[in-house]
Amino acid sequence: MANRPAAYEKLIFYRDICEIRRLVCRITDRFPKSHIRLVSQMRAAARSAKQNIREFYRRGSLGEFIQGIHISQGSLAELSGDVDDCREDSLITAEEFRELSSLLRRADFMMGRFIHALYRLEKAGGWKTPGRRGDRLPARR
Repeated sequence: MANRPAAYEKLIFYRDICEIRRLVCRITDRFPKSHIRLVSQMRAAARSAKQNIREFYRRGSLGEFIQGIHISQGSLAELSGDVDDCREDSLITAEEFRELSSLLRRADFMMGRFIHALYRLEKAGGWKTPGRRGDRLPARR
């Protein structure tokens, strides 16, 4: 029996965050050794954004899940600043900058929209604890 993916794995912003993490790892592989701290910080921020969604979703409460999304947004904001600096310092190409910036903006926008949807769900009493029969996220409207 195949494992069913967790509900958060279907979210567009989660998929974008996964792609951001992959891109950051690939792009920073070629950075000079003198930028090892920057590489570490960028990779940690990208990883943190992804892992906070997973961790806080599994905690089960709506408030904690929303908190995890907010923390992920903070990690992406930190990463966005690093991406700006990398472009300014010519560590990444214009195309890499555009791709990362676009993904970062879209993920942040979608996360904000999703948080609003979760608040509406909470108000309607529709949140189900993950891992139980109602392991699903709000439907798109």
